[in-house]
Amino acid sequence: MRRSTDRILVSHAGTLPRPPQIAELIRQGPAGAAELTRVLPGAVKEIVRKQLEAGVDIVNDGEIPKRGTFSSYIQERMQGIEPRTFAAGEGPPPRDVNGRDRRDFPGFFAAGLGGFGAARGVFGGASATRPEAGERTLQFCTGPLKYIGRQGVETDIANLKAAVEGVDVEPWLPAITPGTVEHWLWNEHYRSDEEFLYAIADVMHEEYRAITDAGLVLQLDDPDLPDGWQMYPDLSIDEYRKYAQLRVEALNYGLRDIPTDRTRFHTCWGSSHGPHKNDIPLRHIVDVILQVKAECISIEASNARHGHDWTVWQDVRFPDGKSLMPGVVGHSSDLIEDPELVAERLVRYAQLVGRENVIAGTDCGLGQRVGHPEIVWAKLAASAEGARIASKQLWS
Repeated sequence: MRRSTDRILVSHAGTLPRPPQIAELIRQGPAGAAELTRVLPGAVKEIVRKQLEAGVDIVNDGEIPKRGTFSSYIQERMQGIEPRTFAAGEGPPPRDVNGRDRRDFPGFFAAGLGGFGAARGVFGGASATRPEAGERTLQFCTGPLKYIGRQGVETDIANLKAAVEGVDVEPWLPAITPGTVEHWLWNEHYRSDEEFLYAIADVMHEEYRAITDAGLVLQLDDPDLPDGWQMYPDLSIDEYRKYAQLRVEALNYGLRDIPTDRTRFHTCWGSSHGPHKNDIPLRHIVDVILQVKAECISIEASNARHGHDWTVWQDVRFPDGKSLMPGVVGHSSDLIEDPELVAERLVRYAQLVGRENVIAGTDCGLGQRVGHPEIVWAKLAASAEGARIASKQLWS
């Protein structure tokens, strides 16, 4: 994995603005498949060019080829899943990553506030199919899970490798973790949560291996680790730590033969535009996060709820050989961070974990979180300028 001994490198957490043409072809499904295959390589090359123009050193494909979200894309790459549609009031209760906040601020959520509507962050909520009718579609595991996504991931790999050919950057691709798949997949086949999670890990292992065997860095997307706390509001801290521990163990099983130095781990608190008053504090789970078999830890760190989390590293020894990618620009606001503020954040982290161990990151994927593509690219440019300012201070 790329490291630097003379400046702070710049990356980001995932999604970037999807070109309208690509979005429309994906929406068309099979009818748009042939044209999507034709135009996607050029679109990925353009998204890489824009990252380079903004000053990003460690680039991806912006997740623009994925159908669905950063998480639900895997539905078409897994066998053993069955969708079912329920009328209002039927089916299992939704899993809500705003659960504790929704209890404290019912009026806020009932009013549809928060930027993405009342059901934002609800897995299996009314918005999943026809919100006006209260219908929702849930995914159920009804048989042995099997990976059937080889063609999809190989296409993603080929398009990204072609886009970075001849360019001095490090490419990476994201993949989802077992715990986050479990958010939206109801188990009807496996005998226990542990057996279910390990089965998902076996499936994901094939995607992880495909990415790293191709010479790309693998990013593990795992908002589950912190945001499950809100999903299960009756759990105590100790009970939740056991929940998180099992999911890290399942993830590490999925990473069992993946080189640690080809892996980075991204986590955040669900990224919904809501109060986040009840986010679990980082200090309660930081030791669990550090158990993940990944060289780099990417973590939400810049917004009004988590901007103070740098203080955790005053008391927690950062492991040798790892790097830290704190979010220094965020998704929770369209305000563009001043590069001096970005530099201040980076210098603070560098003083705690070592300047060679810090990479400038984002709190979450920006592509679907801020109001306009222009804001995304301006935020990444601010991150790159802030990294230049911080590097001058740290290596002067």
